[in-house]
Amino acid sequence: MEYLEPYRLTILILGLSGLLSLLQLLIADAVGIKLKHPPGLPVTADHDNFHFRAMRAHLNMNESIAVFVLFALFALFSAASAQWLGIFACVYFAGRLVHMLCYYLSLNLMRSAAFAVSVVGLLGMFVQGLRAWL
Repeated sequence: MEYLEPYRLTILILGLSGLLSLLQLLIADAVGIKLKHPPGLPVTADHDNFHFRAMRAHLNMNESIAVFVLFALFALFSAASAQWLGIFACVYFAGRLVHMLCYYLSLNLMRSAAFAVSVVGLLGMFVQGLRAWL
């Protein structure tokens, strides 16, 4: 466990990202239940519909979280800089959190900017892992 001590921040962000994903799932499900949306049926694509936006926010998180976990593991097992890895993990998490809020509030331009921030975090994590190999 001593090996993981420097990576405490990254490990915390892994857990918080899981919590954020769960929160998005619960919000989308709660809205669906409130609207009596039949389970298993697709939600009508309509950005004016909060249920649709909540589902898309959650699905978009699902699309990026696997890359986040893979890059975090790659960097951890490569003994990348713990400080920089933690910073980029925080950048990813902040981008995902703001992305979620912007999706909920239908702030499209801000949502796209937040997505770009999360991608910068992901790329930074990958580069830190790669630098450890060079």
